[in-house]
Amino acid sequence: MMNISGPREGDFITIKSYKHDGSLHRTWRDTMVLKTSENALIGCNDHTLVTESDGRRWITREPALVYFHKHYWFNIVTMIRENGVSYYCNLASPAVLDKEALKYIDYDLDVKVFPNGEKRLLDVDEYVDHGNKWHYSADIDKILKHNVRVLVDWINNGKGPFSKEYVEIWYNRYLELSRQQ
Repeated sequence: MMNISGPREGDFITIKSYKHDGSLHRTWRDTMVLKTSENALIGCNDHTLVTESDGRRWITREPALVYFHKHYWFNIVTMIRENGVSYYCNLASPAVLDKEALKYIDYDLDVKVFPNGEKRLLDVDEYVDHGNKWHYSADIDKILKHNVRVLVDWINNGKGPFSKEYVEIWYNRYLELSRQQ
């Protein structure tokens, strides 16, 4: 998946999310790569063009660190806002990186974490509707429910992207790389 032949620090990539039926859901252009390893990719979006499946386009409002891992069924968006850091976590297939983009399947469920630490599970109805429509397997349901528990554990324990140090290190790295370009 993510290896040394892929993008390097400071390169820009596109991110594409799909739905279970293979239809394109959303595209983010120009995500700056901050780190790649054998298992993970960390990047940053800042005033990035987003295109929805219906063609609607909008620009992100604030810097956001993105975290993808090839073994976990979630990705994490760390939004750096005036009122503090908040997180939007997508329950999704592990990401795959090819020459075109970093790609994943969005499985509807989301966990939002507010600056005060409050957690909220979102889009449960959408998950049930799409699960029925596209016949999510029992295995996928089990994997996603397990990954919600893993994600909540990460949040509760300040692990990875949920640590203050992660946000400081990677946002500062983004600012440093931006100044060099």
